[in-house]
Amino acid sequence: MSVETPCINICTLDPASRICIGCGRTLDEIARWGTMSGEERKRIVAGLRDRLATFKGTPVPPAR
Repeated sequence: MSVETPCINICTLDPASRICIGCGRTLDEIARWGTMSGEERKRIVAGLRDRLATFKGTPVPPAR
C-alpha cells in the first residue's frame, strides 16, 4: 500500500522549528520521502496532525 505525500502546496518552513507550515514534515522528512518505506511514511503521517497542532499552539481534539 502506498502512502501519498501529505503536501498541500504550502511549502514554507518555519525558521524556528524547521517544520513545514503546510504539511508538518521536517526538511529531512520531505527530502527523504521518495525513498522511505511505506511503514515509515505511515508512521510520519500518523503524527502530523498532533505535530501541526503543537506547532500552531492549538488543542487537538480526539480523533474519531
